[in-house]
Amino acid sequence: MEIFKCLYINLLLTFMLSAVLAIDPYSEALLSLRSELVDSDNSLHDWVVPSGGNLTGKSYACSWIGIKCNKDSTIVTSIDLSMKKLGGLMSGKQFSIFTKLTDLNLSHNLFSGQLPAEIFNLTSLRSLDISRNNFSGHFPGGIPSLQNLVVLDAFSNSFSGQLPAELSQLQYLKVLNLAGSYFKGSIPSEYSSFRSLEFLHLAGNSLTGSIPPELGSLKTVTHMEIGYNFYQGFIPSQLGNMSQLQYLDIAGANLSGTIPKQLSNLTSLQSLFLFRNQLTGSIPSEFSKITPLSDLDLSDNFLSGSIPESFSELKNLRLLSLMYNDMSGSVPEGIAQLPSLETLLIWNNRFSGSLPQSLGRNSKLKWVDVSTNNFIGSIPPDICVSGVLFKLILFSNKFTGGLSSISNCSSLVRLRLEDNSFSGEIPLRFSHLPGISYVDLSRNNFVRGIPSDIFQATQLEYFNVSYNLQLGGIIPTQVWSLPLLQNFSASLCGISGYLPPFESCKSISVIDLDRNNLSGIIPNSVSKCQALEKIKLSNNNLTGHIPEELASISILAVVDLSNNKFNGPIPAKFGSSSSLQLFNVSFNNISGSIPTGESFKLMDSSAFVGNSELCGAPLRPCPDSVGILGSKGTWNWKLTRIVLLSVGLLIILLGLAFGTLYYRRGVKSQWKMVPFVGLPQFTANDVLISFNATKPTEVPSPSPLVTKAVLPTGITVLVKKIEWEARSIKDVSEFIMRLGNARHKNLIRLLGFCHNQHQVYLLYDYLPSGNLAEKIGMKWDWAAKFRTVVGIARGLCFLHHHCYPAIPHGDLKSSNIVFDENMEPHLAEFGFKNLLKLSKGSSPTTTKWETEFNEITKEELCMDVYKFGEIILEILTGGRLRNAAASIHSKPWEVLLREIYNENEVSSASSLQEIKLVLEVAMLCTRSRSKDRPSMEDALKVLSGLKGLEDGRTSKEGQ
Repeated sequence: MEIFKCLYINLLLTFMLSAVLAIDPYSEALLSLRSELVDSDNSLHDWVVPSGGNLTGKSYACSWIGIKCNKDSTIVTSIDLSMKKLGGLMSGKQFSIFTKLTDLNLSHNLFSGQLPAEIFNLTSLRSLDISRNNFSGHFPGGIPSLQNLVVLDAFSNSFSGQLPAELSQLQYLKVLNLAGSYFKGSIPSEYSSFRSLEFLHLAGNSLTGSIPPELGSLKTVTHMEIGYNFYQGFIPSQLGNMSQLQYLDIAGANLSGTIPKQLSNLTSLQSLFLFRNQLTGSIPSEFSKITPLSDLDLSDNFLSGSIPESFSELKNLRLLSLMYNDMSGSVPEGIAQLPSLETLLIWNNRFSGSLPQSLGRNSKLKWVDVSTNNFIGSIPPDICVSGVLFKLILFSNKFTGGLSSISNCSSLVRLRLEDNSFSGEIPLRFSHLPGISYVDLSRNNFVRGIPSDIFQATQLEYFNVSYNLQLGGIIPTQVWSLPLLQNFSASLCGISGYLPPFESCKSISVIDLDRNNLSGIIPNSVSKCQALEKIKLSNNNLTGHIPEELASISILAVVDLSNNKFNGPIPAKFGSSSSLQLFNVSFNNISGSIPTGESFKLMDSSAFVGNSELCGAPLRPCPDSVGILGSKGTWNWKLTRIVLLSVGLLIILLGLAFGTLYYRRGVKSQWKMVPFVGLPQFTANDVLISFNATKPTEVPSPSPLVTKAVLPTGITVLVKKIEWEARSIKDVSEFIMRLGNARHKNLIRLLGFCHNQHQVYLLYDYLPSGNLAEKIGMKWDWAAKFRTVVGIARGLCFLHHHCYPAIPHGDLKSSNIVFDENMEPHLAEFGFKNLLKLSKGSSPTTTKWETEFNEITKEELCMDVYKFGEIILEILTGGRLRNAAASIHSKPWEVLLREIYNENEVSSASSLQEIKLVLEVAMLCTRSRSKDRPSMEDALKVLSGLKGLEDGRTSKEGQ
């Protein structure tokens, strides 16, 4: 007994000593929590316990970052770890001690894995915020234990499975945000039983089924966002019973049917967003009863009919967006009377008539876009009277008259009036337009030249007045000095005079002055334009030599100086250019030899014809390169000609003899070689021997056979074999010629083809650096990704807009994008799908077929654009989003953008802006309706910063 007594005393003393020295349970639990977290920024640096015991009875944790306690600092009541860049998995075992905790905020971090169900033991919680993390798996059961919960914010995570129906048991819940995850199934009908709910956000998941009509019984809800999902069916008319509703967003939700007029009973509604659905019918005129309505966006649907006259009663309407529908009629005069109207977006419909002449007089208009309709008449005289109009987009209508109403509109940033019938002089006073960045006045009837004060528009980036046939005037002398100017286009305008000196032209990338009356020389100062990529001066009266300084611009890709009076040689320095894609000097007085650089091997003879003293490939050989005795000077030229003629005659006679022999034997097995520029001359037999001895390689391709071959000159080529029918030879050959003449920096070169009556072998450049499919999952920097996206866009743009007729790629995918040794992307397989069709004899020649073919081609071009958008998503996500274009439109923009940012390591604000821009282009290119997608030309302009995204068409203002 004595032994047990001593043992007991020792144990008691040990326990008492430990109790004195132990830290308090709250601090201990939080330190345990910290040990599970990844804190790369050391955000919780002050979560430490000083040496010694806790003699005060207070909790050390009460002085730590993110921790709040009661007045005595003895009980932890709030934990706020938001925006600390914390990560890791939480076990949740520490939460049992926090019985008095009322607020837990873990938002804006990097937590992942399952949300610990132990959180639901915090029965005093009133607010639980776990938003903007990466919690995944099913939402854990047990949340009804939090009977005091008022706010549950789980926005932007990766939860899956069904929405938790048991949430409806939380009778005090006011805020429920489960948006931006991967919840599936239907919205539980139990959600209609919430007693206190005011905010319901379920958008951007993978929800299906019908929207429960029972939601109409939610009398306390003021804000409901349930769009960006995949519902079936209609908008329930019962939603009109949500009497307190102020904000309703069911955009991008696959809804069909008409807009129920019962929604007009939502007399407290301020914002209604139903865009990007498949809604039909007309807009209910009863909407005029919703007098508080300030934002109405019904765009991107199939709505018909006209704008209700009763909309004149919506005195609080700020945004009216009806773009991308099938609406018609005129714009009611009452729209112009709305005192709060700021944004009017009704483009891409069938509206007609004149715009209300009082538009802008009664409200502070900021953004007007009525493009691509059938409007006539003039610009309303007071459209800019409020002084805040910054976007005026009227292109592709039938407007007439002048621009006096906007001559002093100093707030303008973007002005697009192209493709109308405006006339008179251009009255814009650029000295009074401090913020103007984009001006397109092309395809109108303006006269009296470009305003001379354009050089004062210091923010101007894009200026286009092309196809104003009677514009006349001269190029203003200081235009190249504009610090941000990237594109200056004024082709076919009757402009005369000289090219101004190129002073301070640091940003200009495109100069297009084709088909004018310019004279004089190209100033040597053009060398200062080091950002210049394209200069087009064809069909003018320019003279002098082509300046050597032009060849010093390292990124110059397109030079068109054709149909002028240039003389002298082509600067040899052009031969070493690695960026040059097109160099056209046809029909001048150029002399000397054509440079022999790689870029010139890609060019057709049409780029050099019309210069009688110009020689060299692809034209006739230069005299000093004649090989038969002439190089030594021992024979005169006349004798050489006689020898050449004799040899030529002998060759002809031999050819006739052999031809007769082959004809007698039959021509079915005869092979012919058709080389394009860039492939040295040799025979079909050389080609056949080269690749017949080579084993086929495993290259992803729709073609029956792909072979790598080494030709007699040492060139390695990729050879594709197709079989054709005799009746299709002519059509197939012509189409192959079109493909071979399609030469661009971002297209793989078709070097030539070898054929007989049954088979064709196509010879392509062999690029050994792999394809995009192989590299897409690897780690590569953002600059390389962006360069790849832009390169693909340039190649497609060339096929779609610079080949006549256009060539659809037809099979655009990551495995058909190959890289050269500089990691420049090249499109492979372009046109091959149609080539295979032609080879099987599917080539009707009737007029009906030509009409159908044009329609098919348009659809194929649109599909190219869609596939381009999908490839962008693959690149942005390292292959995670493959063939997922249809689903990304259901995700809220903020969620999607954050995910993309996280998947791409960037180190600068400019890179973040580029990522956002590229993602926006992907979203535009993958829109479900083909007519809603941009052209590749427009997509490339957006990527190059030359075109605004409102013209690429985002749906909701502010997004």
